[in-house]
Amino acid sequence: MASAKSKAQILIVDDDVAVRTTMNEYINTAGFASDAVSCAEEALELLEKKSFHVVITDIILPAMGGLDLTKIIKKDKDADVIVMTGYSDDYSYEEAINIGASDFVIKPVRLEELLLRLKRVLKERDLTKERVRMMEKLQRLAVTDGLTKLYNSRSFYSQLETEVDRFNRYKHPLALLLLDLDHFKDYNDTYGHLEGDKILVRFSQIIKSCLRANDTAYRYGGEEFTVILPETGGEEARTVAQRIRAALEAERFSPVNGKNVKLTISIGVTEYQAKEELSTFIQRADRAMYRSKQKGRNMVSMLCAEPPADSTKTADAPQVTNPK
Repeated sequence: MASAKSKAQILIVDDDVAVRTTMNEYINTAGFASDAVSCAEEALELLEKKSFHVVITDIILPAMGGLDLTKIIKKDKDADVIVMTGYSDDYSYEEAINIGASDFVIKPVRLEELLLRLKRVLKERDLTKERVRMMEKLQRLAVTDGLTKLYNSRSFYSQLETEVDRFNRYKHPLALLLLDLDHFKDYNDTYGHLEGDKILVRFSQIIKSCLRANDTAYRYGGEEFTVILPETGGEEARTVAQRIRAALEAERFSPVNGKNVKLTISIGVTEYQAKEELSTFIQRADRAMYRSKQKGRNMVSMLCAEPPADSTKTADAPQVTNPK
């Protein structure tokens, strides 16, 4: 495996041919990959074609200056900048750092010192990247289930609130599925939790394969899952639920050699009713799912909301879809 140092790409910008040639040779000898150009314009042209980790630039250049070049790099490119100047009375460390430079070097530059500063900038760059990666990982862990990689229940409630707010603004339909694996405890007890975890992971993949880009799936807890279906009415949601149910029913699992096992799912479907509480919406999906359990499992049941108290219409009856 190549070392981090050997991977680092360095760009030197200096209009003095002797200075940039000497720096380029020294930095290459030190184990870095480096290029050298004579002006900011050449540097920007090369930056369009190639990525660099660090740009070392003189402040005084033929046309565009090194500080202006630094501003452009920090705005548009993922590179650190070390600026150099022989006019320490005219340019300050603070000025360079305030526009985004990572370090400031006074000419004439001792090559050994420049190399030490370059290594320090690269090390700090790596540490910063690692911190960013760790923060992104922590953010993912905060909203996703570690086993299935679906969103977790905390994320579910947050997203459902968002979708209900959108419903209230635009009056687009919103549907919810609540799914529960049938006899999953028996499967766990028979074949062990590791095999049970494989079921949960595979079923999560099946759910995602049946959804559209704007639909979201969640591990609600244990073997229970939920799916939020924005801009989806009840009948369309039931079609999605049947697609998931059929996909799992067609799957075969092999917890032990030579034995294929089929698992099924019970699903509850409901559509959001204007102005109702989130808890009411979720509980109705839960009741619909339990209706599927009571009717024999491996089926989809849909429950509609109760009409307003002053309505002359009767409540819609529960609708159960039995695949058998």
